[in-house]
Amino acid sequence: MSFTLRLATPADVPALRDLIARSARALSAGYYSNAQIEGALQGAFGVDASLIEDGTYFAVVTEEGGLVACGGWGRRRTLFGASSRPERDESFLDPRTEAARIRAFFVDPAHARHGLARMLLEHSESEARRAGFATMELMATLPGIPFYERCGYVRGASLDYPVPGGAQLPMVAMHKRIVGD
Repeated sequence: MSFTLRLATPADVPALRDLIARSARALSAGYYSNAQIEGALQGAFGVDASLIEDGTYFAVVTEEGGLVACGGWGRRRTLFGASSRPERDESFLDPRTEAARIRAFFVDPAHARHGLARMLLEHSESEARRAGFATMELMATLPGIPFYERCGYVRGASLDYPVPGGAQLPMVAMHKRIVGD
């Protein structure tokens, strides 16, 4: 099967929401409880309109146009979460002194482990590097940690993020230097 990586657009938002829900429910099973996953889908996971507006969020589509993966990078301070997340910081980062944010990677479970996330990550890192960033930072979900470690990211502090319904969502901050290694 052939895939194309392109910029995500506002018209993609309904398909992105569906993809994110499918991905989170299937690929997070065994790492998080149903309550944690459903709570995360109410804000910790979701579409971030700022990434789309900034032209830093990408979609992977099939030959038929089906959206099967998404992810990108951010030049704003917010590290994770949907546009609806209340504690967002929309201010811009300084690429000379701060790390770009790797954000919102989700893959359709039927296409998992076929290199789509790696394609998105390499493209995102390349675009962030082109924008002057030397380091990357992300907040990894538990199922994402092994992937990011294989791609050179190093674990940092752990976080238990409260989600609706009273659950806590364990995540781990990770970082990588992409320039001057």
